[in-house]
Amino acid sequence: MPEITRRRALTAAAAVAVTASAAAALAAPAASAAGHHGPVAPESFDEVYKGRRIQGRPAADGAHHHEHGGGYQVFIDGVQLHVMRNADGSWISVVSHYDPVPTPRAAARAAVDELQGAPLLPFPAN
Repeated sequence: MPEITRRRALTAAAAVAVTASAAAALAAPAASAAGHHGPVAPESFDEVYKGRRIQGRPAADGAHHHEHGGGYQVFIDGVQLHVMRNADGSWISVVSHYDPVPTPRAAARAAVDELQGAPLLPFPAN
């Protein structure tokens, strides 16, 4: 029987690691087939922040699901703030575009801070 060398032990460990990674990758589509379709939408919110009413909720009729907000709408004083979810799960808005935040609520608060009391103007749709 051949003697176990360090090279053979490392090769065997690498083979085990590759097999475990492949098994995990194959299990991931099974989890998504079980009803998980991408990231979970954030919960709704409705609050007054620095004197401005900010609201966020999943789009009622699934509208805008094809857009960057992933079916989520944010409003400041009743005017829609367009938000976008980044690939890493962070959020940005048209007002606070270069400062990603963890949630749509944080995006609304950042927009209120950036507006400094100015009204949010409606963003024209294409």
